[in-house]
Amino acid sequence: MKSILQTKKECYVCKRTDVHEHHIFFGSANRKQSEKYGMKIWLCPPHHNMSDRGIHFDHRFDKAVKQIAQAKFEETHSREEFIQIFGKSWL
Repeated sequence: MKSILQTKKECYVCKRTDVHEHHIFFGSANRKQSEKYGMKIWLCPPHHNMSDRGIHFDHRFDKAVKQIAQAKFEETHSREEFIQIFGKSWL
């Protein structure tokens, strides 16, 4: 499944094209669900995990992306369904 937040394979933040795939909701069960529902984005190395501003180290950035993804999901699904699938609401 493709990303529900992006159509191009470029960094979600800066538009660089040397990117890593990032599953927005991670952990063994949530990674599979992220893949199934398109809850992933492309990030360049610094915005992914190669600097302090990367999503794996910047908790505000991580939370913001989770909220954006949940809001997008809820355009076609209920909040209750989101919580059932991903375990909690980020909104």
